[in-house]
Amino acid sequence: MKLGLIGLPMSGKTTIFNALTGANRPTDVAVPGKIDVQIAVVNVPDPYLEPLAEIFNPRKIVPAQIAYADIGGLAKGISSGGLSGPFRNELNQMDGFLHVARAFEDSNIPHPDGSIDAQRDLDTLDTEFLLADMMVVERRIERLKEELSKGKDRAANTRELEQLERLQASLEAETPLRELGIPPAEQRALRGYSFLTLKPKLVLVNIGEEAQPTEAFVSVEGQHDRPLAIQGELEAEIAQLEPEEAADFMQEYGITESVRDRVIRASYDLLHIQTFFTVGDDEVRAWPHPIGATAQEAAGVIHSDLQRGFIRAEIIPAPDLIELGGLAEARQVGKLRQEGKEYIMQNNDVMTVKFNV
Repeated sequence: MKLGLIGLPMSGKTTIFNALTGANRPTDVAVPGKIDVQIAVVNVPDPYLEPLAEIFNPRKIVPAQIAYADIGGLAKGISSGGLSGPFRNELNQMDGFLHVARAFEDSNIPHPDGSIDAQRDLDTLDTEFLLADMMVVERRIERLKEELSKGKDRAANTRELEQLERLQASLEAETPLRELGIPPAEQRALRGYSFLTLKPKLVLVNIGEEAQPTEAFVSVEGQHDRPLAIQGELEAEIAQLEPEEAADFMQEYGITESVRDRVIRASYDLLHIQTFFTVGDDEVRAWPHPIGATAQEAAGVIHSDLQRGFIRAEIIPAPDLIELGGLAEARQVGKLRQEGKEYIMQNNDVMTVKFNV
């Protein structure tokens, strides 16, 4: 899982990256139009991982992880003539975006447009991504029409052309492709285009220390689904503290949950991800996987051989396993279920795969 932090200059994007990852990256080095990417991997907090490890005493404990990328250099006009190859390549690698919008006043950090308007800033970068996708569609449509005029692959090219013309109409109406409700199968067919507006996006509104979160929510109301209000500068300072000192600091400022925990949970929701576990003397591991995945598909997250040779899986919810104290105890009381390849995995399932290759 890799999520890219995007935002206009002076939005506090790098500050929030530091708050999320515990990094101490300079906040004044990005140059508009010049790509600058920093990546950090963050462990996903999990209430069941340590209790499971206490039961099995494994050699390794492996939490789930998310990679966050601070993508600097995005600015108004960046899509003119099409995004450059390096920009496009970096953005294409992301599974989704965290879009940072500035809602704080600071005379020492002047806004490039001269005033604070979170909605305007969100719309600016959204428009750049719309234009970038539109150019991809227009170029492909032109190529398909050329091939059709020569009689090449008429049936396949006609289907693709009709599909792209529907997408073109949406983009021309300034509607991001993610809002079209494109079925998963069709989305998979579109992966080769790496449309930026098809990728899921979460808005992070960067507010000042004295601002109330509700003020930031109102500023982008109706345009984005449940934006998160974040006191970026304050949270970045907390991320640099030792745990006990950070807890005292959070209590002083009335912060009940760290920005890292809030955004990681929101990232899982954004990507429709949940967790299952594998357990044993060798390791106890948390595995992120798509919500709705079957047991056989989840086995493939561990290793392709397990998916290919899948026979069945033993399943038990992590809370039940922790309460019972082990797999043998769970088996004795009939809590360890045998499930086939079509079983839909539930959040926090513990799975043992039986396979043969």
